Amino acid sequence: MEIYFSAVQRKVVSPNDFTDLAQVGVRLRALEDRYNATEQPFQWKFTTSDLDDLLARLDRHTTDHQEESSVALAA
Repeated sequence: MEIYFSAVQRKVVSPNDFTDLAQVGVRLRALEDRYNATEQPFQWKFTTSDLDDLLARLDRHTTDHQEESSVALAA
């Protein structure tokens, strides 16, 4: 959804040279028609295994940082 709304922001909302609200609707419907005709399902490359690895690295980093902070406070 974020990709779609990003396209709406860039293609419909940002060039804000509208004369009225109806023109916004026309432009939005045109984008919707084009998007539905050309876009394909997004193929995720970030797997659950990648997520597990990332979370483990973050956990190690957080633990190491907390230990360093504890040592510094004790000194």
